[in-house]
Amino acid sequence: MSTAATGGAYVGSLQPMDIPPPDPEKLLAAWMEWERGEATPGRVMANLKTGGLPELLRSLAERTAAAGS
Repeated sequence: MSTAATGGAYVGSLQPMDIPPPDPEKLLAAWMEWERGEATPGRVMANLKTGGLPELLRSLAERTAAAGS
């Protein structure tokens, strides 16, 4: 069933989630856990991802590309 047939409601799938902005403090804390040897690589990567590292890097890359144009 399409969303048009249900009046725009999501049927059989999850609704999109709002992604919070990157949290630099959370990212730094995850990195410091890694440096102190307190966290496994998988845990560090998960924490960096949920802390917003991909979004932060994407925005920095876009800014750098725009500045170079």
